Amino acid sequence: MLRPARDSDRDLVLPWRNHPSVRAVSLTTHEIQPAEHAAWWAKRSDNVLIYEEDGVPAGVVIFDGTTWSFYLDLEGLGPRLLPAWMRLEKAAVEYAFGTLGLDTLGGETLADNKQVLALHRRFGFRETRRYERLIDGVPKTVVWTERNR
Repeated sequence: MLRPARDSDRDLVLPWRNHPSVRAVSLTTHEIQPAEHAAWWAKRSDNVLIYEEDGVPAGVVIFDGTTWSFYLDLEGLGPRLLPAWMRLEKAAVEYAFGTLGLDTLGGETLADNKQVLALHRRFGFRETRRYERLIDGVPKTVVWTERNR
C-alpha cells in the first residue's frame, strides 16, 4: 500500500536512505545528514509516498513529474525484501497511471544495479537510453527506463 508521507515519517526514512546498500546504488552516495534531509523533506515531501508492508512503513516512492525513484527499509524487511520490491513497484506503477494520470513513467538506474533493472523489465519498463554521469567524481553508466500506460 502507498500513502502520502506525513511529517512524522521524515526521520523514519533517513536511515533507510543512508543504508550502505541503498547509497551504493544511488545517484547521490554520501551519507545524508539530518539537516540536509530536513531541507530536502521541506521542499519535496509533497511528492513522497510511504510504502507500507503489512501496515508497517517499509519504503519510499518519490514522484517528480513523470520520473520516479524508490528505496526500501532493507534492515526491517530482511528476507521479505524481494516480495516487497515487487509489491512496491506494482503499487507505484498503478499509482502513477491511475492516481497521477501519467501516460509515461521513467527513471534512472545505475547499470550496475542489475536486480532493479530486471525488476523494471518484469513490470514492462524498457531501456530507452544509456549515458554517463559523474557519481562521486567517477563516471558511471546510467540506464533510463520508461513505461507507457
